[in-house]
Amino acid sequence: MFWKQLWESHKGRLLGVASAVFLCPIYLFFGFWNMMFCALLLFVGYTVGKNSDLDQGPLVPWKELREWLATRWRPFK
Repeated sequence: MFWKQLWESHKGRLLGVASAVFLCPIYLFFGFWNMMFCALLLFVGYTVGKNSDLDQGPLVPWKELREWLATRWRPFK
């Protein structure tokens, strides 16, 4: 009962503290920039997966990008 009431009233704080407890040892063990690179990879993977799930097409419109480059740069013609 106590834990349910605590969760309902302080959900954000509990999640914030739990994420800090999880991320602090990673930061101390691997270093800040390694952790940031890992977070970047996770974000890119999530974004690509989300676009795939929602059938939004590719993240980068390669065909339009190639056509745009072809009009401005000779090697792409």
